[in-house]
This record gives sequence, C-alpha cells and structure tokens, in this order.
Amino acid sequence: MKLNSRAQSAQSPNNNSPIVLVHGLFGSLDNLGVLARDLVTDHDILQVDMRNHGISARDPEMTYAAMAQDLLDTLDANNIEKATLIGHSMGGKAVMALTAIAPERINQLVVIDVAPVDYDVRRHDEIFAAINAVTEAGAATRQQAAAIMREQLDEEGVVQFLLKSFVEGAWRFNVPVLWDQYDNIVGWQPVPAWQSPTLFIRGGNSPYVTEAYRDALLAQFPQARAHVIAGAGHWVHAEKPEAVLRAIRRYLSENAI
Repeated sequence: MKLNSRAQSAQSPNNNSPIVLVHGLFGSLDNLGVLARDLVTDHDILQVDMRNHGISARDPEMTYAAMAQDLLDTLDANNIEKATLIGHSMGGKAVMALTAIAPERINQLVVIDVAPVDYDVRRHDEIFAAINAVTEAGAATRQQAAAIMREQLDEEGVVQFLLKSFVEGAWRFNVPVLWDQYDNIVGWQPVPAWQSPTLFIRGGNSPYVTEAYRDALLAQFPQARAHVIAGAGHWVHAEKPEAVLRAIRRYLSENAI
C-alpha cells in the first residue's frame, strides 16, 4: 500500500541520504514535524501517514509485516532507492520490521522509544475510552472534544496530541481497526539480526525500553547504540526535541554511508 506522504527537498543541495519519518499509534505525518523542520536543512524529508491513520488508506490488518510493506511501497512510489528511517513507537517497530524484508533499502535506522518485543500489556485503554466518548457525544469541534477527553485523561499533552487527528467532527485514525488489531500493534515477530549500527533513543522515564528487553534487542540489532534522554517520557521527541536532534545528528554523521 502506498501511504499518503509529504515530501520536502533539502534546503541546501547535498548527497545526504533522504530521511523517512514514521509516526506512532494515533498519530499522523505531522507528529515528527519538529524533527523534519531541523533535518530538512540538509536532507530530503518524507513524512508518512501510516495505514489507518491520517488520510492513508484503511485496511483491516495492522501487522508489522504489512506496515513494513507499506513503507517499501512508498519508497518505490517516491523513487527512493535507499533511505534513513526514523520511527517513533509503532513507527519504530515498522521501520525495524523493514529490515526483514528490504535491508538493502535502508541506509541508517533510528528507533525512538520502543523495543523489538511483544509488550503483552495494554497501555492505551484509557485513550480508547476517551476517543469513544468523543464519538458517542457527537462532538463537532476540537474544543468540545478536548473537554470530553479531559474527563478521561490526566495528561494535557496526550489530549492535544489526539486533537491533531480530530478533523471536522471525526477522527482521522480508524478507531475500530486499531482496537481490533491492538494485540498486533503491541506485539512483535522477531526479525533476523540487522548487522548495521542502529540508534535507539529512549526517554529516561519511559517504560518502553528497559533493561528487561536488552537481550531481545541485541539479538535482533547487535550493533544497537542506546541514547537515554533524562527527564523525558515516551514522547521524548516532543518533550526534549533539541536533545533528540543532537543524538540523531551525531549518529548520522558518525555512520554516514
């Protein structure tokens, strides 16, 4: 499946690898905009809406094999022979899954606050409840939707994040499919060892990448390099964008192909 995307050309001509930015669950191509705005100075940038998100196509399947194929189809559609991929959360798993089907299409890989593991835990039930409450109430505006979600969710940042996908009284993401496929989204099928340096960025306060996942991570990404950003949670790129960008730029310069 070719994904909806936004392409930007580098502001200064160069031979750097193009960068594909891949958002997480409930997100859209706008979510990694803080990274795009910096990296576009010297890289061509492609931001994508994942399947069942934004205005990309709807599909009943949300496996990482399917999402990786979507990324490959989108590279082909944009005539990108080889790219650096940066993914957050669900998007991080999708870019890791791409190593199993098209390793030759990847220059460098940055995974933000997720591990290649089956989490076997439900962290989003409150968010689903808030989303469904908005729908059931027939909210027509973002102001109405925000008021309803604040009754369910304590974190204003999460409310504001979700609101970005509430457009003209409807959710841009496909709620029934995301609910039905949730086990696939938090799950994982191990991939063959990817033998290239991979940057894993995690928030110091996040439960998504911990010592418990170290062995599984290194079995699949033996040249993994971890960068911990203190004082940040799962939305590390939104909370500490400068620190995330410093880590990404250091990795890109040290591992340029």
